[in-house]
Amino acid sequence: MNAIARALAATFARIAEALVVVWLLASLVFFALRLLPGDPAALVLGDDASPVELARVRATLHLDLPLGAQYARFLRGLVTLDLGESLRRPGVSAMARVLESLGPTSALASVAVGLGAVMGIAAALLAVGPWLRPRARVWIERALVATSAMPLLAFAPVITYALAARARLVPLPGDPDAGIAGLLFASTLLSIPLAAHVGRVGRAALVDLGRAPFLVVARAKGASNLRVWLRHALPVASGPIVTVVATQLGALLGGAVVLERLFERAGLGTLILEAYASRDLPVLEGAVVAAGALFVASQAIAAALQAAIDPRVRA
Repeated sequence: MNAIARALAATFARIAEALVVVWLLASLVFFALRLLPGDPAALVLGDDASPVELARVRATLHLDLPLGAQYARFLRGLVTLDLGESLRRPGVSAMARVLESLGPTSALASVAVGLGAVMGIAAALLAVGPWLRPRARVWIERALVATSAMPLLAFAPVITYALAARARLVPLPGDPDAGIAGLLFASTLLSIPLAAHVGRVGRAALVDLGRAPFLVVARAKGASNLRVWLRHALPVASGPIVTVVATQLGALLGGAVVLERLFERAGLGTLILEAYASRDLPVLEGAVVAAGALFVASQAIAAALQAAIDPRVRA
C-alpha cells in the first residue's frame, strides 16, 4: 500500500511540475508580447493604420483592459481552450487552428522517436555483436559519431533532393497527397540524429555489459548470441537508452518545427511562423504554449517510462 501511495504521490508531483512549467511558459509568452516596446495593435495593422482600426484591434485583443485583467482572461482562455478568434481568419477559433496543427506535429515526432530508437538500438547491437567483422564495427561507430554531430539542415535537404526530387523513390514530405509515405519519410529524416545518439549510448552500455557474469552464464547454458544480446543484455542497457531519448526530445521537437517549415508541412512549426508573419497574436500565443506543453508532456512520459524500467530512478 505504501508503494502505491508513493507511486501516486510521484505521479501527482510530476503532473504539478509539468503544469507549473507550462504556466511559466504561458506567462512569459503573454508578457513578452505586451510589455516589449511598441503597440501590439500597431504591430498587427502596421504604422499606417487609422485610430479607428487600432481601437478595433485593441478591443478584439482586449488590450483596452488593465494588464491584470488581460492576464486573467488569457489564463482562463488557456484552460477553456478559448483564446478568441484568429486575426488572419476571422470567425475561426485560434485554438481550433492550434489543435488542428498539433496533430501532425505530434504524429511526426512520435513516429520519429520510434524509428530513432529502433534504428539506434539496431546500430548499437551491430557495433558490439559478433555478426560483423571488427573493422565494420569500427566504421559503424564512426558513422554514429559523425551523424550525431551533424545538424538536421545539413542532410535533410540533400537526402530529400536525391530521393524525392531526382530519383522519385519517395514522395516529397510537404506534398498534401503524400499520406503515410510522406509522414514516414519526414519522420525518418527527423529520427536520424536521435538514432545516432541512441546508437552511441546503447553501444557504450552494451560494451560495459559484454563480459557480465549473467551473460557468461547465459552463453554457458547454450543461448544463441542473438538471444544473449536481445533477451539478457538489452533490457539492462535500456535505462541509458531511455535517458538519452528523454534528453533529446527537445532537439527532436525543435527539429520537427524546422522540418515542417522546410518542407511546408502542416504543423505547429508552420503555424507559428505563419502567425508571427501575419501578427496573429491569439494563434501565436496558443501555438507557442501548445509546443511547450507538447515538450513538457513528452518529457514527463519519458521520465515515467525510465522510472518503470530502472528501479534506481524510483528510489
